[in-house]
Amino acid sequence: MNIIEISRVNKFYGQGENRVQVLKDIDLSVSRGDFVAIIGQSGSGKTTLMNTMGCLDVPTSGTYRIDGIETSGLSANALAWVRGHKIGFIFQRYNLLASLSALDNVALPAVYTGLSYNDRTDRARELLIRLGLADRLQNRPNQLSGGQQQRVSIARALMNGGEVILADEPTGALDSKSGETLMGLLQQLHQGGHTIILVTHDPTIASYAHRVIEIKDGLIIADTRRVAEAGAGYQNPVDKKVNPLAFYRDQFIEAFKMSLQAIQAHKLRSLLTMLGIIIGIASVVSVIALGRGSQERIMANISSMGTNTINIYPGTGFGDRHNSRIRTLTVSDSDLLSQQSYIDSSTPSTSASGNLAYGNQTLTASLNGVGDQYFEVKGLKIDRGRLLTPADIKEVASVVVIDPNTRDKLFPNGENPLGQVLIFRRQPLIVIGVTQPQEAMFGPSDQLTLWSPYTTVLSKITGDHHISSIIVKISDTVGSQVAEKNLTALLTVKHGGRKDFFTQNIDSIKRTIESTSQTMTILISSIAFISLVVGGIGVMNIMLVSVTERTREIGVRMAIGAKRFNILEQFLIEAVLLCLIGGLAGIALAGLIGLGFNELSSDFKMSFSTPSIFLALGCSSFIGVLFGFMPARNASRLNPIDALSYD
Repeated sequence: MNIIEISRVNKFYGQGENRVQVLKDIDLSVSRGDFVAIIGQSGSGKTTLMNTMGCLDVPTSGTYRIDGIETSGLSANALAWVRGHKIGFIFQRYNLLASLSALDNVALPAVYTGLSYNDRTDRARELLIRLGLADRLQNRPNQLSGGQQQRVSIARALMNGGEVILADEPTGALDSKSGETLMGLLQQLHQGGHTIILVTHDPTIASYAHRVIEIKDGLIIADTRRVAEAGAGYQNPVDKKVNPLAFYRDQFIEAFKMSLQAIQAHKLRSLLTMLGIIIGIASVVSVIALGRGSQERIMANISSMGTNTINIYPGTGFGDRHNSRIRTLTVSDSDLLSQQSYIDSSTPSTSASGNLAYGNQTLTASLNGVGDQYFEVKGLKIDRGRLLTPADIKEVASVVVIDPNTRDKLFPNGENPLGQVLIFRRQPLIVIGVTQPQEAMFGPSDQLTLWSPYTTVLSKITGDHHISSIIVKISDTVGSQVAEKNLTALLTVKHGGRKDFFTQNIDSIKRTIESTSQTMTILISSIAFISLVVGGIGVMNIMLVSVTERTREIGVRMAIGAKRFNILEQFLIEAVLLCLIGGLAGIALAGLIGLGFNELSSDFKMSFSTPSIFLALGCSSFIGVLFGFMPARNASRLNPIDALSYD
């Protein structure tokens, strides 16, 4: 029974005037279990014929069947399946992968057919021991002699069963003794039922075969049988049952390992490749952290002006030069607002500037007349003593709360200010509390600020019946925009239809600043993202170079059964790994930048967020896939025979 059937096969190379016919109407059949030698001079077409039988190359015309499978019209992946399950290759130059041990080289074909890790490792070990390499299992190819490397190559050819063994000039790189040993091994394989087809130009080597086919100028000119056909029955020793989950897992693990080996083998090149990604990721993360930190600082400063509050002032706006002469707000306006369901509290406020005296010191200070809820609304905390109470407001108490600046100016020697009497515009005020330091929105201020009950300021200091502003705290259940609209309408009606006041919504300011900050962060991040793209282009260029350098390796993998997906997966993983490692290094660099910045900066701190870090890693992975796909695709689409012959 024939295992190989070739009918009227022709093979052409080149185009137009350079078109050359290498095989000419080849008709050939090989019986199962036969031992065939194909001989001929260089350029006769014998290697092309063997490549066609090994499904490494496809004929231009004609048909080729192996074990009943018609190969014409099969996809690249289907041809890879045939190579992986039916054929074992023994190459003249061994074609072992330099980064793998002898054991891993032998086990590699079984990865692509789905044999489990334990099963393929055990079988590879068994084959190497059988071929006399028990003490060389973990040696790499450069640690083996030529004869030992060829025996590893034979073991690899047998890994998936190797019913058909194709040997291309198998003794060409060996000395005569090693050549005789190799031919003895091939005879043993033939006796075990394997179909052996070897290509040689040496008649002595061909004499080992039972059948000799001579080819010249692409034509079979002689077909001589030296020994009667008596092939033994072949029993495939490999279990073909495959667990799909284990199959894809092993494929991924092997691709991952190979990618790591490639990165480690070229450390400097890999580092230079990742440099663009490192800089890009560090830039993006740092910019986001800077934007976040500055935004948090600004928000904290705005919060010091009051949370969920609306300030009401007399006049038409901050740009009105006549505002100082307008007196339209009254305490009754504040009382009316405090009665509304959507308002938590309403605090009238007035202010006066003047001389502040204590002992022999006279300074200029600002006295604010406020209600008892003013401090909560403004986020002011007491450091010593107490704040104003409703009783102070009601009783028009001559008491005052001072800020740290006033304390430091009037009591520089650490004297306790509580209970001391200050004179403001000839009015005595008893100090009842000192507030904690509070950062102003635009940096620290040297102004001396004091707070007394608004009733005291109006009746004892200014003698005025109007107030300078009203601070309204909105209920948490009501939107500030709705509340602002309602209170504006209410006060307009109370003022006889005149809108002689204006409002300042702190939450609106916060939203505006947040929006502006986010816009600037996005803008700067977009600029930083350009460096990521540049880094991605660098990854693509290096991967293209890597594909070129490893063309022969790709050809070997395809010859032993790797599908296009396997090659694509390996190079994609390598690109993603480069970008992921670069991304992690970039995040670490950004962290170091943040530590240094936070140590040196007193204005605000860089604030890193978990989402931005994951976003950076996601970006680096995406760039790895995006820019690694084309080199990986190019690698997966290489012609096996072209890849194997690449130097």
